[in-house]
Amino acid sequence: YVARFTAPEFTSLCPVTGQPDFAHLVIDYVPGDWLVESKSLKLYLGAFRNHGAFHEDCTIAIAKRLVELLAPKYLRIGGYWYPRGGIPIDV
Repeated sequence: YVARFTAPEFTSLCPVTGQPDFAHLVIDYVPGDWLVESKSLKLYLGAFRNHGAFHEDCTIAIAKRLVELLAPKYLRIGGYWYPRGGIPIDV
């Protein structure tokens, strides 16, 4: 089976301007021996609210951390970043 988590209001800070960046995150994974608790994941994602990093770095950091902790059989993360400056970024 595949577990899916969505975070439609993910927020981080632009490391250049300090302005907030918003994304819709979709995390799909096939569990190995471990499952992520939804509340723990929510708190982890919320910790990025005051974290300054580029879109790609945030998305990949979340994926790497989940792989490190959960050792899933499969993991896919989509970061659909809302445009700020005219160009949306999908990671």
